[in-house]
Amino acid sequence: MEPIEIGLWVTGGMLVMVLLGMRVAFAAALAGLVGLVLIFWAKRDFGMEHLGWALTVGIKQAGQVPHSKVSSQVLSLIPTFILIGYLAYYAGLTKALFEAAKRWIAWVPGGLAVSTIFATAGFAAVSGASVATAAVFARIAIPEMLAIGYNKRFAAGVVAAGGTLASLIPPSAILVIYAIIVEQDVGKLLLAGFIPGAFSAVIYAALIIGIAVIFKSVGPPVRGFTWKQRFASLPAALPIFFVIVIIICFVYNPFGGDAWGTPTEGGALGAFVVFCMAVYRGMRWEQLKSALLETAKLTVMIFTIIWGVLMYVRFLGFADLPRAFSDWITGLEMAPMMILVCILLGYAVLGMFMDAIGMLLLTLPVVYPAVMALNGGEFVSAADSTFGMSGTMCAIWFGILVVKMAEFCLITPPIGLNCFVVAGVRPDLSVQDVFRGVTPFFIADGVTIALLVAFPSIVLWLPRLAS
Repeated sequence: MEPIEIGLWVTGGMLVMVLLGMRVAFAAALAGLVGLVLIFWAKRDFGMEHLGWALTVGIKQAGQVPHSKVSSQVLSLIPTFILIGYLAYYAGLTKALFEAAKRWIAWVPGGLAVSTIFATAGFAAVSGASVATAAVFARIAIPEMLAIGYNKRFAAGVVAAGGTLASLIPPSAILVIYAIIVEQDVGKLLLAGFIPGAFSAVIYAALIIGIAVIFKSVGPPVRGFTWKQRFASLPAALPIFFVIVIIICFVYNPFGGDAWGTPTEGGALGAFVVFCMAVYRGMRWEQLKSALLETAKLTVMIFTIIWGVLMYVRFLGFADLPRAFSDWITGLEMAPMMILVCILLGYAVLGMFMDAIGMLLLTLPVVYPAVMALNGGEFVSAADSTFGMSGTMCAIWFGILVVKMAEFCLITPPIGLNCFVVAGVRPDLSVQDVFRGVTPFFIADGVTIALLVAFPSIVLWLPRLAS
């Protein structure tokens, strides 16, 4: 049996395990280990006397993955980014953000819903977890929207959709994971997420205003705030912007010169600033303990998925499946842009059945080399490329596109995680209510993704400045 055949059979088996309900981390690790053993055993013609040798070599190969990857400094970004979000919640920054957004924006049609979107975008800038963002604002924003007559499904949909912005706006755990898998500069990827994330928030807000204008009863505006009240709401929200400045300056110095440090150092300093703010605002030991425990739980879950999938990735390298898939993709008689669109549509379908992180980790080792090949290779210049950008810029552009698709998958049935979180926080809402409420936001996400594909400069402007 050829290595590619083994790769196809093992990959098929892994997908069956995932569909049957096995956790992605364990399915990928098992598939990777079995695949490695089969690859080495095949080199000895599957002789029974060589099975022990194949097991030994395969286990050694798989066993090298956790240590080699956990020692990577880039991975330390993930716990610091997650910790920032939990500490910001206990510091009261979420309420402060929502109150400031409400006083400044709620006068427009659908004002409270628009305020919620921009507040979630602000909180996303200090939180790397979409689920946490959705859970927090389900407690804060939905009661206020219901109190002035919002439809409960629409209010829930606004929060679930707004929570997805944390996947794209740095600090983003998913962008860090993408950078690790494809071995790209994590700083440039984080920088690239700012404008598309803000752009997504603006598209959401425009959709809400349009709905509120057409259907007058959907989102009545909230008026009556004085200019004094508006300005009084800003100081409590300023720490958010301070953390954003720290992260930007540790990735790319907008004032000129070198960056102030590494993204890891920026994440650690951001966490320290929010911690100081939380202590100043009266955070108690039990709250700090909860923040640390929740950060540890989520970090361990993400690390376990990474380790399991990277065992599978090592097997794919031995099976030569990524190269075979790249050759097949580049040999198709279709326009490269159409192939890219089909890949993105494939992510939309796959995301209906898998969580975002698992979906990206399982597919990127095969899909990423194919997209790079479509553009002309990882080291192609912009002048010689298919999509009009260098290999490095194409990697960043594709990264933002797939993370945006991961955002989309957080609200699509049947397993849109944000929808389940909102329904879990609000006992008066069923999961079906939340899924119906997010339906209009599918259109907004479709428009956003189309514009990011058609105009790559939206994604690449900031990374090019940092080059």
